[in-house]
Amino acid sequence: MYNVEQYGYMKDYLTLSETAALIGKSKETLRRWDNEGILSAVREPVSNYRLYKKSEVQALMGNLFDESIVDEVSNFVVPEKEYRVLELFAGAGGLALGLEKAGLKCVALNEIDKWACETLRKNRPNWKVLEGDIKNFNFDNLKNQVDVVTGGFPCQAFSYAGKKLGLNDARGTLFYEFARVVQEVQPLICVGENVRGLLSHEKGKTLEGMISILDEIGYKVAPVKVLKAISYRVPQKRERLILVGIRKDINAIFEYPKPHQKIYTLKDALRSGDLFENDVPKSPGVIYPRKKKEVLDLVPPKGYWRDLPIEIQKEYMGEVFISVVVKRAWQDELAGMNHR
Repeated sequence: MYNVEQYGYMKDYLTLSETAALIGKSKETLRRWDNEGILSAVREPVSNYRLYKKSEVQALMGNLFDESIVDEVSNFVVPEKEYRVLELFAGAGGLALGLEKAGLKCVALNEIDKWACETLRKNRPNWKVLEGDIKNFNFDNLKNQVDVVTGGFPCQAFSYAGKKLGLNDARGTLFYEFARVVQEVQPLICVGENVRGLLSHEKGKTLEGMISILDEIGYKVAPVKVLKAISYRVPQKRERLILVGIRKDINAIFEYPKPHQKIYTLKDALRSGDLFENDVPKSPGVIYPRKKKEVLDLVPPKGYWRDLPIEIQKEYMGEVFISVVVKRAWQDELAGMNHR
């Protein structure tokens, strides 16, 4: 039996991934900062993985961990009328629920996954859910009936045949379907969301193509920005690129919401407080076999399988352990060559 108490120091440290998410920098930047002494890391003795002292990250980020901050930021706006939304690639309704809380009315939602559609109908029986492939739907009947078209379309590359990418060049991609629906419905604005990686996808050409297509169909794109959920009273380290198109005949200036100073954590998501009125109900959780529980008890808070003793890693990871070790050795060798 291994002693988990030897890993108690983890409570004072953050992993490389956690630190990168909190301060909004890539892992590569943090590794460079470590080498340059800007933000130094220590090495976890078992896995040799980078760890960052929480107090040093706090000193770098100022009030990030200060729970005493009084958040005076407000993005509340009284709508001039009832704005209507068509949600594409709706999933289980995360974006639609946010729009609903902001006072917008969902006219219809399209989603291909049947289980996600079942969730939408269960949670919002009054919503009109259009289940099926977006390619099979025509939205002409909603022209001038919808103010906003939204959707988290997958990121796919296009064929760059000419200097300026047009709508036809995007055929076969789901962004084409997004743009097609926007063209059919002619909303006041359209809002697309995607992962941060869209900024660099195909060296930025994919995003450039999307902006070009929206311009072609009559929409001026506001400056693209990556927003962090944790900056908007959401206890989650989710980053999303936001693409906002404003119909060219509308004289409007789009402004992104102001980030909040106070940061909320998982603790705030589970208990009553500023975010929620009630605590999350207690749950007995999953009951594991004794041997598996003994191994899981060895994983320190915020840790994962690499924090286990090497022999246990080998036993439980099998061939995956070997492939990870080989990959890591190759990365270390490459990093060493870059520093020579």
